[in-house]
Amino acid sequence: MFDDVAALLGIDVDAAGYRLTYVKGRYFRVHRRGFVKHLVYPVPPPRLIGLGVHVTVDLQGGAKLGPDTDVLPDRRIDYSVPESLREAFHRAASRYLRGLALDDLEPDQAGIRPKLNLSAREAADFIVAEESARGFAGWVNLIGIESPGLTASLALAEEVRTLVG
Repeated sequence: MFDDVAALLGIDVDAAGYRLTYVKGRYFRVHRRGFVKHLVYPVPPPRLIGLGVHVTVDLQGGAKLGPDTDVLPDRRIDYSVPESLREAFHRAASRYLRGLALDDLEPDQAGIRPKLNLSAREAADFIVAEESARGFAGWVNLIGIESPGLTASLALAEEVRTLVG
């Protein structure tokens, strides 16, 4: 990940606050088409790492639940979605989706995302840092950017351009 790139430059990623923790997020598909027609975000519990299990919809009218949060301290890359999690996903989604049956859910996909500052039990936002002070003029580290990074990619590019401009 990107903290590895910073470390290759010789930056102490722990001292800089760049150390990333990998977090796996799994999804379950709701295979009943049209059951949910819009995004649903439940109120997450305090200090939760992420948004909690919510509902996303696709253009074909399908829906999926997720992601959950599974911290991977060993950075092991594994995209499996165990069937054994079906009940946990059902329990989480049944709080806000009436009529959801356990049999409506099937394992779907998983992803790995970076999180900053998990040792504080609360994830931090991403970091954009120009590294002249560390002896790397013109080098910009972008650390811990997860899903909002795609939405903010043009603004992030503008920020990088300003920093190196």
